[in-house]
Amino acid sequence: MKILMVCLGNICRSPLAEGIVRHLAADAQLDWKVASAGTGNWHVGQPADKRSIAVARSYGYDISKQRAKHFNAAMFEDFDHILVMDKNNLRDVLKLAKNDEQRKKVRLFLTGETDVTDPYFDDQLFDPVFQTIEQRAKKLVEELRAK
Repeated sequence: MKILMVCLGNICRSPLAEGIVRHLAADAQLDWKVASAGTGNWHVGQPADKRSIAVARSYGYDISKQRAKHFNAAMFEDFDHILVMDKNNLRDVLKLAKNDEQRKKVRLFLTGETDVTDPYFDDQLFDPVFQTIEQRAKKLVEELRAK
């Protein structure tokens, strides 16, 4: 199973989702490839935001070695599931899809039509965003494991 998490800059939300799902999959002895990328290219090669690293560390996850990548059309072929953090990124990713098969791989990370809040401009949002992502990640691993 190959899973890609996508947000805007690939420094706040999607690195958290990547790190949590990777950790949970490893704990469950699942041989999954988990990665993340951003629809914007401003942070390519940079580590996750220090606030994301800190909140993840406070809950026992290490995302400090992850580096930002830019989402590109080739990733449709590399991943089975592409999970995006909000509707804007959903739209941007779907614009790059060439066919229905690629479009079917893409969906929002949270169920329903709910966005994961972008915490970038508010330090106080990193903990609740982490908790939202971790809660969904646990359910996601179980859902995908059952497939």
